[in-house]
Amino acid sequence: MTRREKLQAGTTVEFGDCSAYIPELLARLEAKSVFLVVDRAAYEHSGAEQKLTHSWEDREVVEFEITTRFPRMEEVQEGLKTFRQYPCEVVIAVGGGTAIDTAKLIRCISGQVCKPDEIFIDSNRIKETATPLIAVPTTAGTGSETTQFAVVYSGGVKHSVAHPSITPNTAVIDWELTQSLSPQITAETGLDALCQSIESIWSIHSTDESVSCAVEALQLTWKYLREAVLTPTPESRIAMSRAAHLAGKAIDISKTTAPHAISYKITHDFGIAHGHAAALTLGPTMVFNSSTKQNELVDERGLEHLHDALQLILTQLGAHDAREGMDQIDKLMRSIGCSTRLSSLGIEGTEVLSRIAESVNQERLGNNPRRMDCSQVLQILESIR
Repeated sequence: MTRREKLQAGTTVEFGDCSAYIPELLARLEAKSVFLVVDRAAYEHSGAEQKLTHSWEDREVVEFEITTRFPRMEEVQEGLKTFRQYPCEVVIAVGGGTAIDTAKLIRCISGQVCKPDEIFIDSNRIKETATPLIAVPTTAGTGSETTQFAVVYSGGVKHSVAHPSITPNTAVIDWELTQSLSPQITAETGLDALCQSIESIWSIHSTDESVSCAVEALQLTWKYLREAVLTPTPESRIAMSRAAHLAGKAIDISKTTAPHAISYKITHDFGIAHGHAAALTLGPTMVFNSSTKQNELVDERGLEHLHDALQLILTQLGAHDAREGMDQIDKLMRSIGCSTRLSSLGIEGTEVLSRIAESVNQERLGNNPRRMDCSQVLQILESIR
């Protein structure tokens, strides 16, 4: 898998060996200093450190190590402080979605005159920054290396900052960096790609382009995720890296919907990996959307459009209806070691489920084709209790 792709937002995506591309990119940028945002464990175990060591020769490297499972504002602020103390000519992120989102925010906020809280409220206040950002993912799932979104938790509240200038200038997708992923992380990140692809297809913001990317991502994930988790081969690893990239491209256009909206509190409060948390309600949301009535419809393209979108998804899953599709998703999750019931994950009690339902991200929920209120979110959570 060696090729180059140019995205609409101006991002260049390089598929291939990062040990070849990174030195070439740094030389092209004439960069003598690098601000390196890394997930230290991923950097070492993926082989990225060994592959990239020669890239730092004759260059000053300031390393900022992330320590959290998901982006936190406190860590972004610490990274921003370091970056301002040691300004560098290029930012490089190596790791999963947390490392890449953290680097996106450090790079973005460093070029603003307004405060981060003001950006959370109105992303139109963001001014484009001159410092280039290169993203090198070590997982296959989030697609963060090609999106204009950066997620961060501040004061226990999840924020999603969106602006074209947040998108990395270059993404280097080297499937070999995913070879050392544990079965658990392969499963959790792969489920994120699955959710993104399905949600993108039924999103009220879908386009022909996003659907095309999402369908291919869904086909690849459905065919190769189980193999990548249980008996990984180069073919399955390459396929999942491609799927994650395509799912990221899809949601960059369409945005995510209800399963992602519900997942954030589950991840933050209970430590359930993001992809797994989103997948918990993916099947039930499919069933919920399949019974949409005209007065509940959010998508202005009509019920027939929604039915066509759902049928497209079901065809890829080999299912006849939404309930069978939900069963297929549950079966896949269980086969790769991911529970489908909240109680088995330590999430129990009506009060707890109500708290999750009440904290749902309304922005993402609004992208769902069927209107969904807090009581309906609670019903979905109760169905997987």
